[in-house]
Amino acid sequence: MDMSRRVGAEFFGTFWLVFGGCGAAVLAAAFPALGIGFVGVAFAFGLTVLTMAYAVGHISGGHFNPAVTVGLWVAGRCANKHVIPYIVAQVIGAVAAAAVLWLVASGKPGWVPGGFASNGYGDLSPGKYGLVSCVVMEFTMTFFFLLIIVGTTSKGAATGFAGIPIGLALTLIHLVSIPVTNTSVNPARSTGPAMFAGGEYVAQLWLFWVVPLLGAAAAGLLSRWMYESEPLIETIVIEERSV
Repeated sequence: MDMSRRVGAEFFGTFWLVFGGCGAAVLAAAFPALGIGFVGVAFAFGLTVLTMAYAVGHISGGHFNPAVTVGLWVAGRCANKHVIPYIVAQVIGAVAAAAVLWLVASGKPGWVPGGFASNGYGDLSPGKYGLVSCVVMEFTMTFFFLLIIVGTTSKGAATGFAGIPIGLALTLIHLVSIPVTNTSVNPARSTGPAMFAGGEYVAQLWLFWVVPLLGAAAAGLLSRWMYESEPLIETIVIEERSV
């Protein structure tokens, strides 16, 4: 598969994830009487991954997340040459989505951006959870997200259905962790909104890069032992075992 097509798929997939998921949070907050609540936001994130996994997953593998790319690389599921281009495309896609979302949201008179769906700990945590709680949550959630991704795309798993449990897993992750960190498990998703929220949100970005990457890498290492060794897998949805 041509690298430009792979990178484009990662850009648009990550754009949709950030615009759809963070958009649900930002725009729903602007209309609390009609808002979908954090349950709706959780489903919005899950649906973005589910829909784009089937739309472009057969092109790039449908990572849409630097932690997923790193975790799959550690697991032997992502080629070395794809890691950096994928991560760059994911971050650019996330920032572009946040920019479009800002443009839309700021069209409402009197709109106040606040945290702009950014992630945070301490005073910036939705529930004011401390650093240790947020580290544990992000590590645990990312670890299991990667374990689910690898498991549902391994030999013996139902072919062609991986996008469904992966999307539902991301929904569940948000249902559990929104009160703690506003849910990252995705460094690109954290970076896009933080660039517009600015200040202290940018200062806390380190956690939402370091911890998800560590959690994903740990899951990748475990998967080398847990799942049967097989050839390099690039696609997680349509033809899981194709190159």
